[in-house]
Amino acid sequence: MTTPIEMPTVRLAKRLSEDVPCSRREAELYIEGGWVTVDGVLVEESGARVADNQAVVLLPNATLEEMPPVTILLHKPAGINGGIGSEGKPALSCLRPEEIFTPENVAPSSVTRFLKRHLIGLTITNPLDTMASGLLVFTQDFRVARKLVDEAKTVEQEFIVEVAGDIMENGLALLNHGLPFNGKPLPPIKVSWQNETRLRFALKNVQPGQIAHMCKMVGLDVVAMKRLRIGRIPMGAMPVGQWRYLQGYERF
Repeated sequence: MTTPIEMPTVRLAKRLSEDVPCSRREAELYIEGGWVTVDGVLVEESGARVADNQAVVLLPNATLEEMPPVTILLHKPAGINGGIGSEGKPALSCLRPEEIFTPENVAPSSVTRFLKRHLIGLTITNPLDTMASGLLVFTQDFRVARKLVDEAKTVEQEFIVEVAGDIMENGLALLNHGLPFNGKPLPPIKVSWQNETRLRFALKNVQPGQIAHMCKMVGLDVVAMKRLRIGRIPMGAMPVGQWRYLQGYERF
């Protein structure tokens, strides 16, 4: 039996720098920017090894410009952790971005190319209760994080809440203003009936567990909850479990 002959390999960055030609550092930037394929497959690791007989291609429109940070919008299904860690604080470790954000789950309307580097350094901005579904935001952009985290008291969020039970007398007025949470009085918010079993909440700086607590205090049990909007960004018609990139023209 003959032993298969192993083809010698070189680092992808070295091969690309010789083929283009360009400097080794430029080759690394092209690769890390998602502009290089090996035998038709996108490769983002400059240290990957390639053989002489493999086709290395620099894609059209390749650029050495720094890749901008991304913000990802997810329609979180009910029943999975929405980024709430110990003591109700945000915790990305509760989720696995590499399992959630895959090319298969991206909304068809998304125009940004999916790259592995988009999953690095993500911050979850506004945690969502495990039992709730709806809009969840992850970002690499410090400007978005500052707006949604540091300035959370200025950004309105909208929820639709399905409830059961009989609301106490003056309960709707109390939901709008007059209830405490974690021992502190809540500021005025906007709560209205959408139908006999559905309430709309529009509030700022909402805390994990707050809406369910408020409903309980006026005699209602939360059956289901969905976040429809954060600031000026609605979830829209994105199906449960799908995600998309925030586009450059969109602002929270």
